[in-house]
Amino acid sequence: MKTLKLSARDPETPEIAAEIIRAGGLVAIPTETVYGLGANGLNEQAVAHIFEVKGRPQDNPLILHVADPAEMERFAKDIPPEAYMLAEKFWPGPMTMVLPARDVVPKRTTGGLDTVGIRCPDCKVTRAIIRKAGVPIAAPSANISGKPSTTTADHVLHDHDGRIEAVVDDGPCRVGVESTIIDLTEKPARLLRPGGITPEQLRAVLGELVVDEAVTGQIDPTQVVKAPGMKYRHYAPQAPVVIISGSREKASEYIHHFYESGDRVLCFEEELGLYSDCNPLAYGREDDVPTLSAGLFDALRVLDDPAIHRVFARCPEGGGVAYAVQNRLKKAAGFHIINAEEIGETE
Repeated sequence: MKTLKLSARDPETPEIAAEIIRAGGLVAIPTETVYGLGANGLNEQAVAHIFEVKGRPQDNPLILHVADPAEMERFAKDIPPEAYMLAEKFWPGPMTMVLPARDVVPKRTTGGLDTVGIRCPDCKVTRAIIRKAGVPIAAPSANISGKPSTTTADHVLHDHDGRIEAVVDDGPCRVGVESTIIDLTEKPARLLRPGGITPEQLRAVLGELVVDEAVTGQIDPTQVVKAPGMKYRHYAPQAPVVIISGSREKASEYIHHFYESGDRVLCFEEELGLYSDCNPLAYGREDDVPTLSAGLFDALRVLDDPAIHRVFARCPEGGGVAYAVQNRLKKAAGFHIINAEEIGETE
């Protein structure tokens, strides 16, 4: 199979991609978050092919992408008022809502659950593809399962060239981390995954918001989950990742003491000078958190190299989008975090 690389600027692209989707094929679609591996979300055979190509666990639910907020009523039932409030505020945008699924949505798409995640992406070409296909597109991130997510079309081709029908190239993703996922089947609503829509923004609309334990720590792998990315190791390069928290000075002391040939340092641009002798890689600026969000997965892909033995990573602190960056880095590290403030330099 030859994988077509379609340009988002080409007016014929939406129809070409939609035809592949209608025929049961796979198209990697751009969104503002990451590139997704898309198929007809109502076609069980097409959805099964997503799991096969990604190597994705069968109990890991997929998200349905729709072209218009009003379409959520086609695939979800018993929709609470809060869903309409959030859709009006944040759609199109990087937010997924988990709602009770209608029978039209296959269990293979929902991971066997009675709920479904739905989002309306902020990407014109992808919404045009959905409209022309006439079906919702089920699309997890287009990386090989467990590996760093895809934020460019070239990332997709690196993982899947010759294995999928097409990828639509719309340049680098603006947000760079997967969508915020909020479960509205419970009261109060529960944050299942942080993303470009922050907890602070959600609380401004909803009032109360519960943060699921999977956001802040590793959960039991036998636990049933309602959203992607909650229990399996994700976003990780081949080498083990260790997050070093604490002040710049203490973190630098710790990393320099334990650094060995073959290690890499993932840091902020402001810290490059501190690690000039430690093969550093910056993924954005600490004082401009959206650059960290947009650059994280590209950096983790650079670090996905068998020659690298270990990665020491610096992680932003605080809320907002930094909360989503923390979540992804901690999952890449398997929640292995060392506080340099609490450990002596030679310990």
